[in-house]
Amino acid sequence: MTEVSPKIVGLTESSVNDGREVYDFLLLNDEIVEKSYKSIRDRLIFTNKRVIVIDVQGITSRKRGYMSIPYSKISSFSCESGGNFDIDAELKIWASGFGKIYFEFSIDTDIRPLAKLISMYVCM
Repeated sequence: MTEVSPKIVGLTESSVNDGREVYDFLLLNDEIVEKSYKSIRDRLIFTNKRVIVIDVQGITSRKRGYMSIPYSKISSFSCESGGNFDIDAELKIWASGFGKIYFEFSIDTDIRPLAKLISMYVCM
């Protein structure tokens, strides 16, 4: 299976309500946003049911691609914290029907709580 594009880079943690108007129409009535990350243009949202990737495209940033990945489709994931030479933290998710999806976080982002959240929903 090929790697899914896009690779989302430069993510930093944001408030769960920050930019909610962009993706609120996707959320179910009983769905709760647990973690939210954003880059200059893109967003990565973790709810109690799925992962939502928002890829902002085009020069005017009006075109957006929305990817919804239910936790039940995630077969595995890996994470890597930033170090001295590789300063970005990384998360890779392998999901049925999607392949490998790659996310890169800024150095000041602690991805350990995120890894725990994913484990909680994937390993149920």
